[in-house]
Amino acid sequence: MIRRTPTVSEGPTKMQQGPATTPARRRRADAERNRARLITAAQRAITETGVRVSLEQVARDADVSIATLYRHFPTRDALIEAVYRQAMSSLVDAATRLSGERDAVAALREWLLLFVDFLDTKKGMSEALGTLIGGTGALYGESSARLASAAAELVGRATRAGGIRPDVEPLDLLRALGGVANVSPDPDWKRSATRMVDVLINGLRDRTAVLPRRSGAAVPSGEGASSPKGKA
Repeated sequence: MIRRTPTVSEGPTKMQQGPATTPARRRRADAERNRARLITAAQRAITETGVRVSLEQVARDADVSIATLYRHFPTRDALIEAVYRQAMSSLVDAATRLSGERDAVAALREWLLLFVDFLDTKKGMSEALGTLIGGTGALYGESSARLASAAAELVGRATRAGGIRPDVEPLDLLRALGGVANVSPDPDWKRSATRMVDVLINGLRDRTAVLPRRSGAAVPSGEGASSPKGKA
């Protein structure tokens, strides 16, 4: 008797098609989404109401329970710090993104405009940040180092491309814009800071190249001008 060998069905089995999304992975994804929604809701609430922000209202705005909020942020301070770190991380990440999308000088300019937005967020959070039990020293120290690194990356790229002068100190740009935000009591400081970005960029451009002279402009003495006839 000839025994037939059973054929093996072609194509991948269900197990071979790749693991299904596990419940644990779904829970992690849900937790990450909830955390992001809480930070977004908290930033909006802090900007609008300052230190009086209600955690219950933040949870409602994020469409999660207050228990979920406390699982992610056990204290009010933890939530405030997370909002600040998120704003700072977005700005730092933008430096790398812009470096891949824009030419060197345009990337630097756009990032400085985003830095002005970050200063605006920080000013809106100033009252809440002032309530942190441990103070803001460590928080600001961490952000200063990361922002300095991002600014150095963009300035270095613009310098290597020949778009700006080689003697630019990256931190000077941040200090100049921070000065506009912190020194001026004018509520319209952000418009002034935005204008300052272009003042800075124009001042940083490499001036070693000979610029074309405007039509009809007077020629300074000694710059190729011939002496009038009959005069020494």
